[in-house]
Amino acid sequence: MAISLNILLIEDDAIEVMKFNRVLSGLDVKHKIIEANNGEEALAILKVKEIIPDIILLDLNMPKINGIEFLGMLKQDDYLKYIPAIVLTTSNNRKDVLECYKIGIAGYLLKPLKYEDYVDRIKKLIDYWSCIELISQ
Repeated sequence: MAISLNILLIEDDAIEVMKFNRVLSGLDVKHKIIEANNGEEALAILKVKEIIPDIILLDLNMPKINGIEFLGMLKQDDYLKYIPAIVLTTSNNRKDVLECYKIGIAGYLLKPLKYEDYVDRIKKLIDYWSCIELISQ
């Protein structure tokens, strides 16, 4: 049985945020989305520890603290490092993929150009994470 997730979405593109929220609003299970515009804002949200996300979805190309820098800081925190982080990006640069897996991400998902393909990938991603055992903080 699928569970409702607390999802931290780190994305600086407002259209991408709207697109993601639109896909999730069409799902049977209602998930809580916490939005951050960049890695710096995400770290501030996580530091408060009011709501600890079940998963983190993040873009790589962001201002202030980019996705790879954010991942490095996340994985150094003994309390937060176990939160699954999934990269959701347009970058298919092999160097980025390798660096992210080296840091310890849970997955690397390319944003497809066609909206229908995007919907399919996001639904599969959320279905997967909402039916596996996650570490409760």
